[in-house]
Amino acid sequence: MNLTEEIKQKAKYCLNCKNKPCQKACPIETNIPSFIEKIKEDNIEEAYKILMGNNIFSPICSTICPQENQCEGSCTRGIKSTSVEIGELEKLVNEYAKQNGIIYNIEKHKTNNHKVAVIGSGPASLSCAYELAKAGTNVTIFEKEEQLGGILRYGIPSYRLNKNDLEDIINKILNLGISIQTNCEFGKDINIENLKKQGYETIFLGIGARNPTTYMLCDENLKGIYTSDYFLKIFNQGKKIENLGKTVIIGGGNVAMDCARSAIRMGSKEVLILYRRGIENMPARKIEIQKAIDEGVKIVPCTKVISAKGQAGILNEIECVKTEVIDGKVIDLENKNYIMEVNTFIFAIGLSPEKQILEKEGILLEKGLIVVDENGKTNLDKVYAGGDVVESKSTVCKAIAMGKNTARGLLKEFDNIM
Repeated sequence: MNLTEEIKQKAKYCLNCKNKPCQKACPIETNIPSFIEKIKEDNIEEAYKILMGNNIFSPICSTICPQENQCEGSCTRGIKSTSVEIGELEKLVNEYAKQNGIIYNIEKHKTNNHKVAVIGSGPASLSCAYELAKAGTNVTIFEKEEQLGGILRYGIPSYRLNKNDLEDIINKILNLGISIQTNCEFGKDINIENLKKQGYETIFLGIGARNPTTYMLCDENLKGIYTSDYFLKIFNQGKKIENLGKTVIIGGGNVAMDCARSAIRMGSKEVLILYRRGIENMPARKIEIQKAIDEGVKIVPCTKVISAKGQAGILNEIECVKTEVIDGKVIDLENKNYIMEVNTFIFAIGLSPEKQILEKEGILLEKGLIVVDENGKTNLDKVYAGGDVVESKSTVCKAIAMGKNTARGLLKEFDNIM
């Protein structure tokens, strides 16, 4: 079966529901029935244009979105049978476009004489910048790293996200005339006040969550202890940490799976993921858990790490305790402590925004996250925010939607000013 036949075969199962539950479940509101209908009409090129017209990140979303919790999870056909493979269809349509040299041309409107600073270059920031620039806004992206992409470049490994697709998307966005300043960190090199002095009337904060969550169970300066963001950044830069030996990761999300699979690729002899609840409670996608297991990762459920110790500044063991979940609470079991020899230990239990920097700017926070209204507006005049800095553990798809929604709100505001 060739690619065209495979696409059409998968598309035929769509019922083209009038109430479009799949579209309603998509954070970006992709018109799923319409793009699938175009496939049925033997017009895959038009299906591709529908996808890209709504979401420039379609090639990426098709591979990393948790469709089972979004579009496919709401598919009417899935009530009595198997859901339409929407994610796979989107992926195949993008592959078809690539193979057949189909180009999506972005229409840019005339300049609207507004100047916006977008801080950060993850999915929320890139999405916001794209929508604004497409509408003729003068946009500058400020990024603390050497390259744009945020979590898409430095967080999600290339075996899950095709970096060539990322480069292509970023180039499409920058070709709209967006300026960039890299190696420029918010709170250090720039702040809200000096950006406004430079003539930026509006600022979008998409700086993500960069503070790793750890807990005081050890001397974090011990050689062999890493945070997930540092470990994955090293891997995604094509670098390597030597002599990983036996690697233990704590956490149960997709990031923990990424760390484990990356450790294997770095040459770790043995990789274990310790999680304080059962495997069925892990927030990671089932497909990602299975891929990790298939690659040799061992999942150790109902286990918590109490402490980590070392000799001569080098990690050599962790103390663990078996746990039990009672009425939703994790309980440490008595006399169930044990020592495990390890060489590498990775925290993958979440990241949080840089609270001190945000509070210094006078931005209102709640539980460490920026408080925004339905349009992404913060308590500060002309300052907006989106992504992980607003919603803890946001998906890439939700971050893109936040950036897009904020940009649309800004454009309406600009129309009222003009």
